[in-house]
Amino acid sequence: MPNTETTAFGNDIKFEALFNSASMAIIVVDKNGVIVMANPLANNLFAYNDNSMVGEVLEKLIPQRYHHKHVGYRDHYIEQPKARTMGLGMTLSAQKKDGTEFPVEISLGQFKNGDEQFAIAYIADISKRKLNEEKILLQQAEMELVNEEMKKLNANLEATVNSRTNELQLTLNALKASKEELTLSLEKEKEVNDLKSRFVSMASHEFRTPLSTILSSISLLSKYISTEEQYKRDKHIDRIKSSVKTLTDILNEFLSLGRIEEGKVDIKSEEFDISEFFKDLINEMSVLLKPGQNFQFKHLGQTHTYTDSHLLKHVMINLISNAIKFSPENSIISIEAEVSANTAQLKISDNGIGIPVADQVHLFERFFRATNVTNIQGTGLGLHIVGRYIEILKGTIKYHSEFEKGSTFEIVLPTKMINDFE
Repeated sequence: MPNTETTAFGNDIKFEALFNSASMAIIVVDKNGVIVMANPLANNLFAYNDNSMVGEVLEKLIPQRYHHKHVGYRDHYIEQPKARTMGLGMTLSAQKKDGTEFPVEISLGQFKNGDEQFAIAYIADISKRKLNEEKILLQQAEMELVNEEMKKLNANLEATVNSRTNELQLTLNALKASKEELTLSLEKEKEVNDLKSRFVSMASHEFRTPLSTILSSISLLSKYISTEEQYKRDKHIDRIKSSVKTLTDILNEFLSLGRIEEGKVDIKSEEFDISEFFKDLINEMSVLLKPGQNFQFKHLGQTHTYTDSHLLKHVMINLISNAIKFSPENSIISIEAEVSANTAQLKISDNGIGIPVADQVHLFERFFRATNVTNIQGTGLGLHIVGRYIEILKGTIKYHSEFEKGSTFEIVLPTKMINDFE
């Protein structure tokens, strides 16, 4: 800062104190474009910390590519000065001493001291605001993708529900037409109605909850319009993403069940390293672990087996997900694999809530959920699909569970060539 007696404002001590303590960068330029005054914030903003920018040509604070235009703009302003705000609706660029560029907003003013004409610039660094604006635009783009995904999910869901409803109606019609097998028809009708009730009850709850979350979050997002409320937008966007994933998982279970019932599950057996298979799977599912939960993996015997790794992965994901979901924090989920020449024995154990004895007989039925998990999200299809996949792979599955002490599921698969599955 120059001595007060040589400043463009004379030797006004009060002005000097106000100028130096201003909360934004201020630069004063003479009619030749030379900087005659700059407050500390201006020097810091443009990285002239050890050497004041006084005496520098104004264009040194502007990127080189704009110099030829800016000289004309500056001369025109000196000739016809008037206060005006710059930067509205456009991005202005400034340049630090080391050449680093950053976005700014500038307001201009002018004054005379005797015969001398001066321009004064008030400069604000808007880098953070630009970053927030870019983040908002990115999130708007993500929301558009979420909306598109929701449209696809709704279309698939509607098609699946219509298909299942038509199938149920056809079954009911067939039962009514079969008078010669009245007793059997009545039993089947009762079963179909029970499945229909379970489906309607499950769908009503499992679909309504995430859809309500999405709708409420979208509604709340429209209310947060300032950059200071960014964390609120982030929270609701995460809720939307989580709900969309839930709907996708539910729909995938319905599609898997449909393929099984239609006999469209093709077996593609291959030889693979069972140890590497589980290491990759554990790494993939680690993100689902509750605080303090950990996997414990043990492998015995041969390293390679021969079966359909895709179907096996689906089975393992379901069993491991259940172990995580129904186990408390700070607990161990044990995974064991033992491969011999003829069989692969796979075991998943947890210390979770267990399965009530009265419910165990229904464990692999469609839409069945144990009485102690009604408040935990689920469709009642996971274990049914697991059982069907194990059956397709010519394997067996058994379990042992004690209420409030945990569960163990053990799978035995043959390690034979693909011809043995045909």
